[in-house]
Amino acid sequence: MSRIGREPVNIPAGVDFSIADGNVVTVKGPLGTLCETFSPAMTLTKDGSVVTVARPNDEKEMRAIHGLTRALIHNMVVGVTEGYSKKLIINGVGYRAEKSGKTLTLKLGYSHDVIFEESDDVKFEVPDANTVIVKSPSKQKCGQVAAQIREKRPPEPYLGKGIKYENEHIRRKAGKAGK
Repeated sequence: MSRIGREPVNIPAGVDFSIADGNVVTVKGPLGTLCETFSPAMTLTKDGSVVTVARPNDEKEMRAIHGLTRALIHNMVVGVTEGYSKKLIINGVGYRAEKSGKTLTLKLGYSHDVIFEESDDVKFEVPDANTVIVKSPSKQKCGQVAAQIREKRPPEPYLGKGIKYENEHIRRKAGKAGK
């Protein structure tokens, strides 16, 4: 049996967890509300403050969906209680970020500014001109928005200029060999 799938998911106090028809799971917590539809083949049961996921058989696809379903439910619970964040570092002369209101403006060496708008569940923080923190209760949306910001100027291997994740290592290349 799946090691991840058979683990129960603990629901902390202050989190409202509900399972509707068709395996529609809604999780409400201090940081927001997340709703997701899971495979109807999986059996979701809630006993008090513990949620368990069961699968109908041991086929390869069912084993994969079993672990996935449990992991997604766990991520939803963690998201509405603690939230997720990604930290981006901006490297380069003249490259900077600034936030005014709900608008994140990035100056990345283009002839125009790159603009991102905050949504209801994705927020930006700019502690300094070279750092952007993307926060969201949804792990998927947090990673997606961070990836969209990074793709506007990915780090290049020669000088290391561009936008990179906080813990990302850029493999550097040597430039042209001199005579």
